[in-house]
Amino acid sequence: MLIVGLTGSLGMGKTTAAARLRARGLPVFDTDAEVHRLYATSAARVIEAAFPGTTRDGRVDRGKLADALIAEPTRFAELEAIVHPLVRASERAFVNDEAARGTAIAVLEIPLLFETGADKKVDATIVVSAPAEIQRRRLLLRQGLDEEKIKSLLARQMPDAEKRERADFVVDTGRSVEASNAELDAIIAELRGRRRRAYALHWA
Repeated sequence: MLIVGLTGSLGMGKTTAAARLRARGLPVFDTDAEVHRLYATSAARVIEAAFPGTTRDGRVDRGKLADALIAEPTRFAELEAIVHPLVRASERAFVNDEAARGTAIAVLEIPLLFETGADKKVDATIVVSAPAEIQRRRLLLRQGLDEEKIKSLLARQMPDAEKRERADFVVDTGRSVEASNAELDAIIAELRGRRRRAYALHWA
């Protein structure tokens, strides 16, 4: 099985790209969705103990948690130490389930793919990228995000230019969805002939 890492900075179009990959029959593990699930279940109590007042009705309030982290940016590592092991366990289960099904290509959608070193555990990487002004406009449309929060969140991510340089494939999401989809379709065709080593080395 070929394992692909899909990534890109905030507001670059990972969700739209992942939807296209699913539409083409590729299973995609959505790291953000898994974090949402954990925030509503097993991680909530632990996060509340570490960050009092950031949960409500047994679920993490992402707005309150974001405010707490913006106030104390040095505590991001503390949150990651709680959440990352749980996410990694879910990733491993996903990969092994897909391998057992005989899946040809499985995709891990990981926002911090390069930052966490997860790119070393995949066979190929796809980065979605758009001009900075388009990214900013998209982020300002999101509920709860303003210039200060955007700046804080982007400061934790590798610069877009570096991600593009490190990627095996780059998809321009600053154009139409149809144009981006055409790029992804071409990438899928190329991936089918790519050498598959990551599963045996890191996941089996």
